[in-house]
Amino acid sequence: MYAVVDIETTGNGYKGQKITEISVLVFNGQKITNEFTSLVNPEQNIPPFITNLTGITNAMVRNAPKFYEIAEQVEKITKDLIFVAHNVNFDYNIIRDEFKNLGFDWKRKKLCTVRLTRKIVPGLPSYSLGNICSGENIPINGRHRAKGDAEATVELLRRLIERDQNFIINSFLNARSKQATLPPLLDKQTVDNLPENFGVYYFKNAAKEIIYVGKANNIKQRVISHFYDKKKKEQQMCLEIAHISHQQTGSELLALLLESSEIKKHYPKFNFAQKNKREAIGLFTYQDQKGVIHFAFNKLKLTPKPLLTFFTNTACRKFLEQICEEFTLCPKYCHLQTNVSRCFHHQLKTCKGVCCNKETVESYNSRVKQAMASINTGTQSLVLKETGRTANEVGFALILDGSYKGIGYLNKEEDALIAQPKDYEVYIEPKRDNSDIQKILGAYLRKQKKQKEENGKISI
Repeated sequence: MYAVVDIETTGNGYKGQKITEISVLVFNGQKITNEFTSLVNPEQNIPPFITNLTGITNAMVRNAPKFYEIAEQVEKITKDLIFVAHNVNFDYNIIRDEFKNLGFDWKRKKLCTVRLTRKIVPGLPSYSLGNICSGENIPINGRHRAKGDAEATVELLRRLIERDQNFIINSFLNARSKQATLPPLLDKQTVDNLPENFGVYYFKNAAKEIIYVGKANNIKQRVISHFYDKKKKEQQMCLEIAHISHQQTGSELLALLLESSEIKKHYPKFNFAQKNKREAIGLFTYQDQKGVIHFAFNKLKLTPKPLLTFFTNTACRKFLEQICEEFTLCPKYCHLQTNVSRCFHHQLKTCKGVCCNKETVESYNSRVKQAMASINTGTQSLVLKETGRTANEVGFALILDGSYKGIGYLNKEEDALIAQPKDYEVYIEPKRDNSDIQKILGAYLRKQKKQKEENGKISI
């Protein structure tokens, strides 16, 4: 026996939505044997776009029973029955939360007609209730109203039962089956085909828009873990997952770096960390018409070969102030004081007067070059080599002059022929440096240093 359910709510998502109408039709596989349908006072405003969709207005639900007033009827009519709905997790989770708010742990065995239709009638262009019913010539008497959609779902279920020659419904209801836990729009075969290696995975909605990017040491296990997560954000995301793609990376470091870049590239709906798109700042030098060498800073993308990279103007200015003080440079020519004919520091005797012709350009530039040399000795060019995606491949992250350039792969024979870090640049897909990337690389380098120190102690 089945309890075929449809609800209408105050929104089209999951989080914070309240029921405005519910319909429960008891179905024995051949006909409807019992019914409970009611408008519900959601105790919150119904947005105009929802009213336009469902036709349910605030006036219609004002005197309707609140959920706690119909909870006993919902409990009794669904008791010991299989809870069936189109996109079952949406309806089930909202009703379960209504009971939870009343202090009850309400549980039912679930069956999803979206997943069932995908299995029994594969290859349809869309598995929305409206499109399936249109293709099957199933009438919907009241689209986006609880009873109309529930009746259409009953007829869809009846036809699926008739076509189920391979006992697919039984496998869905098996307690050991993971079918009911998978997102309703997702094909189980997609999950089964995922690799169990390091990499980055992409959750996409029905329109194939990327809604989440994640990193994993085991892609398949990490993806499945989302489906068992009880957090509302995860449940809402799972309702939208229709496709999954992935990129294998060979190592955790390369997966972390790729994930960070992809989040900033695609700005996925359900990624909340690492979305900061603040651009990096590049420190550089140039020579003016008088021959004076300036320190200046600008957006990194406008600074092809920076001396250093910063992630806030404040950090960059603080560094320049230290350079100014250490090498007795002029703040005007370090772009710390703008729109002035001469710097204020000359009056304080901390600038030797290049800005007011009291110091020669040659003398001043010599100290600028000393400052530049000190910066260059503090930057590194590194190739962080990692395991590749195959046995004959090397994966790596490239840092040139202290700036992250990207990740890449090449075979071990080619790697053995490369001598300089800069020669690896042709093997990468360029990526932008940013504060999140620097945190990842910093943590990695500190860990590597600690491991070397510990190994040194052990060898002694």
